[in-house]
Amino acid sequence: MFAGMQRRIISLWFPRLASDRALRVRPIDGPFVLTLKQNNANRVYCLNTQAQRQGLDRGMPYSDARAFCPDLQSHPADPQGDQRFLHALRRWATRYCPWVGLEGEDGLVLDITGSAHLAGGEEMMLTDMRRRLARAGLAVQIGLAPTRGAAWALAHYGEGVATQDTLKAIRALPVAALRLDEDTSVALQRLGLRRIGELAQTPRAPLTRRFGPEVLMRLDQALGDQPEQITPLADPPHYGVRMTLPEPIGLLSDMMAGAERLLERLCDKLKAQEKGARKLCMTLRRVDQDHQQVELRLARPLRDPYRILPLFERGLAEVDAGFGVDQLRLEATLVEPLPVRQISRAASRGKDQLDDLITRIGTRIGLEQVHRLLPAQSHIPERSFIISPAAYSDPAGGWCALRPRPLQLFPPEPIAGSGPHPPRRFRWRRMSLTSGRSTGPERICPEWWLEDENWRTGLRDYWQVETRQGRRLWLFHTPQNPGWFVHGEFA
Repeated sequence: MFAGMQRRIISLWFPRLASDRALRVRPIDGPFVLTLKQNNANRVYCLNTQAQRQGLDRGMPYSDARAFCPDLQSHPADPQGDQRFLHALRRWATRYCPWVGLEGEDGLVLDITGSAHLAGGEEMMLTDMRRRLARAGLAVQIGLAPTRGAAWALAHYGEGVATQDTLKAIRALPVAALRLDEDTSVALQRLGLRRIGELAQTPRAPLTRRFGPEVLMRLDQALGDQPEQITPLADPPHYGVRMTLPEPIGLLSDMMAGAERLLERLCDKLKAQEKGARKLCMTLRRVDQDHQQVELRLARPLRDPYRILPLFERGLAEVDAGFGVDQLRLEATLVEPLPVRQISRAASRGKDQLDDLITRIGTRIGLEQVHRLLPAQSHIPERSFIISPAAYSDPAGGWCALRPRPLQLFPPEPIAGSGPHPPRRFRWRRMSLTSGRSTGPERICPEWWLEDENWRTGLRDYWQVETRQGRRLWLFHTPQNPGWFVHGEFA
């Protein structure tokens, strides 16, 4: 990459990444650990320096840690959040060089070859890294060497800088600094090979026969005899396009034509990544440098420009163009996976029209205000459905009920009656009704594992009652606390 220039690799190790991240949000003075459930037992996942001074260590049971340190404070660990934080640190580290990769779950590796002079030299670069990370509340150990393996070894076991002679810089470090597994490191120590310098002077053939090629490969990588590349993570794709106009525009038709061009380019990007837009934001820059935004939230992820374009018309019609708009910028601020699949036009037409209708209504009143009913796993009538925003749920199958259910449910309304059979005559909502045909009973028991004030009367016997006045009602009787109620009405 850089002819005639020695490679320079920096390894950043964050020994307390998880606990430092947690303490940045909620500072705690005293011993503190993060716990993670492993093999049905809570264990110490990460800890701060005060907890280490109390003799605690990673992996020990949390109950033992509390016995050693009664005033210990803890919080559940979040490994996924820690990885997101490490990715954020990787983006931050690109301020020093473009080649930044991840090193395990708690480290970074930087190839600063040819970049150190931009920060005033290697020493000033390392000083700036330590200062900024300390200001952020992160403990870090740094190693700098011509190879990735040597930099890792110095960061984890020596924290130093290797210049020309790499072996001289790492020869006093333990063999575990070569990134060997624990069993191999213990086996080498039993043979008397405790330091990297001792391992480098040992004949290679017996080591290969006993341990395989991995030990010598790691040694050669650390000394630079075998190459080891750094693969930087690619930045996430940016779903944004813009258009600068030679002449200002102000008519709705012109802005719609510009939106169509931008949508075609943006949807090509989305299709290449198999993504669909859920939220779009169009920014219009006027000639007086003022900006106006039109936001569009979609009921389903889309990447079809001809379906999205008409949905922008209402928002663009309300834009005050002033003396004219000279730049349009369109960005998908929220995207979701939308894999390619083969569908027929007839099968998708109705669903597409419904999604577009939900989007149009949601543009006026908000997508969260458009609801649909979904079946729920419960035999209790009031709990047999849930209300969910239509834009963030899919229609489920029909309700599975052994007996018909009324179209309309309302809170139970008491009526006069006695005995286990429906009353022949009763008054309901100021109407005098006479029972005709009755079907039942259907006994429904309360869910004892849930507290429900409406079901404290115990089990219910439901009846379908057709009155001679034409009303079809759903009545129930409570045998444990005798009484009759109307709970619903059939269509």
